[in-house]
Amino acid sequence: MSHVGPHAASARPSTGDEPGAEGPPTWRDVIAAYVGLTKPRVIELLLLTTVPVMFYAARGVPDLSTVVWTVLGGTFSAGSASVFNCVYDRDIDEQMRRTRRRALPRHIVSPRAALVFGAVLGVLSTVVLWAGVNTLSAVLSVTAIAFYVFVYTMLLKRRTTQNIVWGGIAGCFPTLIGWTAVTGSLAWTPVVLFMVVFFWTPPHTWALALRYREDYRNVDVPMLPVVKPAAEVGRQVVVYSWVMVATSLLLWPVAGTSLVYPVAAAVLGAVFLVEAHRMWGRAKRSDALSEINPMRLFHASNLYLSLLFVAVALDPLLG
Repeated sequence: MSHVGPHAASARPSTGDEPGAEGPPTWRDVIAAYVGLTKPRVIELLLLTTVPVMFYAARGVPDLSTVVWTVLGGTFSAGSASVFNCVYDRDIDEQMRRTRRRALPRHIVSPRAALVFGAVLGVLSTVVLWAGVNTLSAVLSVTAIAFYVFVYTMLLKRRTTQNIVWGGIAGCFPTLIGWTAVTGSLAWTPVVLFMVVFFWTPPHTWALALRYREDYRNVDVPMLPVVKPAAEVGRQVVVYSWVMVATSLLLWPVAGTSLVYPVAAAVLGAVFLVEAHRMWGRAKRSDALSEINPMRLFHASNLYLSLLFVAVALDPLLG
């Protein structure tokens, strides 16, 4: 499993007072640095789109051992992709305020050591999913890692404003992995949820990128808020948000859910759309970040996705 949103982690600026900021790093600093390379916040969000799908695929509570192996393999997989991303992007991470306190810019971990760490996590994830779950889930995990590293990080990120639109596909794989872990095959239900995450990623990431647009501009990464005015970013956020909400409601007829899911999806979607339109309205009135307040939508997007997938898990239990 790879990154849900290519920039979902490290949403808060550094204060500069992290452990190891001065003097040689302690062993605790080193351990914390390795953990930080895996971007734990991203892993949490990825697992939140994996486990609920397992509940729905099982039409109730899934086998506990399958959940444990899937979560463990997914954690290693997402961590591996994040580590490789940190290694490749260490040059720009060192210049960006949002990322300059990461392990590689601080030289707590060497690039070679990080590469080995990322490779070990990748191998572990594949072995765990293959041996503890099934071959299809393991193949999907390897595909997600490769897509995030080679397509998003190395090919798209520094070349096009569409970087996170197509690169965000890597973060959609957990929906497929959660389903195949239980059923051993693919179906339209996880594909719909895959598309929900796909359309969710641009509003989520562009809100964060808008907050840190000067960071991206300084390192020549063409995120949409760097090359387009805030009003245009807001407009595209609204478009993707409407498509996302419509896609989320599509699960009702496709999967044959009870009324629990569509009611929750409709309410959550309405709240999200209100926030998206409000940000667009603020962006049309002013280009100042203090007025636009894009982080409001960023945090709302995290809450939206979390609660939507909770509804996915609860539907077979309550419906």
